[in-house]
Amino acid sequence: MLAIALAPFALAAVVGFLLLYPFDHQQRTGADLGFGQYPVNAVIVSAAAGSCTQGSPDESGCVVLGVQMQDGPRPDRTIEQTVPTDPGTPRFAVGDHVVLSYAGANPDDPTSYQVVDFQRGMPLLVLALVFAAAVIVLGRWQGVAALVALGLSFVVLIGFVLPAILAGEDPLLVAVVGAGLIMFVVLYLTHGFSARTSTAVLGTLLSLALIGLLSVVFSAATSLTGLDEDTASLMGVLGTPIDARGLLLAGIVIGALGVLDDVTVTQTSAVWELRKANPSLSWRQLYKAGQRIGRDHVSSAVNTLVLAYAGAALPLLLAYTLSGRTFGEVVSSQAVAQEVVRTLVGSIGLVAAVPITTAIAAAVAIREPAKSSGRSGGSVADRVGRAAATSAETPTVRRRPPHLRPGR
Repeated sequence: MLAIALAPFALAAVVGFLLLYPFDHQQRTGADLGFGQYPVNAVIVSAAAGSCTQGSPDESGCVVLGVQMQDGPRPDRTIEQTVPTDPGTPRFAVGDHVVLSYAGANPDDPTSYQVVDFQRGMPLLVLALVFAAAVIVLGRWQGVAALVALGLSFVVLIGFVLPAILAGEDPLLVAVVGAGLIMFVVLYLTHGFSARTSTAVLGTLLSLALIGLLSVVFSAATSLTGLDEDTASLMGVLGTPIDARGLLLAGIVIGALGVLDDVTVTQTSAVWELRKANPSLSWRQLYKAGQRIGRDHVSSAVNTLVLAYAGAALPLLLAYTLSGRTFGEVVSSQAVAQEVVRTLVGSIGLVAAVPITTAIAAAVAIREPAKSSGRSGGSVADRVGRAAATSAETPTVRRRPPHLRPGR
């Protein structure tokens, strides 16, 4: 029944995808926007101190790199690149694999190239394989399903959310539809079609709606425009009318979805296991027991969310610390205030997800038939769980010491 109740929301997500996807929109490229930069892989074969300007007698302050291109218009050719040694410039050494930016003007002119970054493909691939192996070792087939769901989440983000926003659609509406698609696909693919999964989906849906509502209200109340430096630069070069505040709200919704999944699935599983361990528990008893578990979980989850946002904004916080401004001025600034709103709104959604999901899970779980294994007394885990639940409800009778017993 719960899955049937969720069907209209799943259908709405699919219809929203069909209406918002830019089928006929021609995606603009970097060349169209005037970027005109093409990456070229290269390796540094030499490095020596040199002058920052050609012909200058001062041979300090810069490093002259010999860079051999591995692909691009002139593979195997070696060119010289002069880079400064100031603190804001990465340190390059012989053997480093780097990325050159090629302007596309004259492939034989060294000034058409510029060292812009390091190559990180192989280390990232190794890290991704280690991550996938860890998930599969612990989760087995469910871990494989989780990895497939993760891949589909990226497909939705890259294949739908980003193109739709770049095509000029409302960012918040696109984020809501994208989050709905991700939620249904990830939860059902990872945990299977069951009443337990549907409970987690409903809890996630209601909590996500609360986060969306709060983000709209408080972004307007705090006059957040979403026009930070990066967003303003992007809108300037795109030439596409994008709602900056909607882009901020879209980030809040999508960012909160992953943590909400964790809380709702954990709460649902906890209630189901409590019901399995002691089928005689009522809705109230299941709800109270689930709430006790949820308090511990949400306390850690909120702390994790706050620290994650603080870690991401650490360079910004360092800059404001050195600015000499008061704490109130720093918190009220556009860049910090939007992170505060993002963090607090997401945390409120997490806190609300616990009672919402626990109440739904308890109501659904007590209607599920109690399952037991074919052996007498059930599994060891079931017997231990029933014993623990019974002992928690049975008053403890203290035995008198031997010397105080009657007849002694």
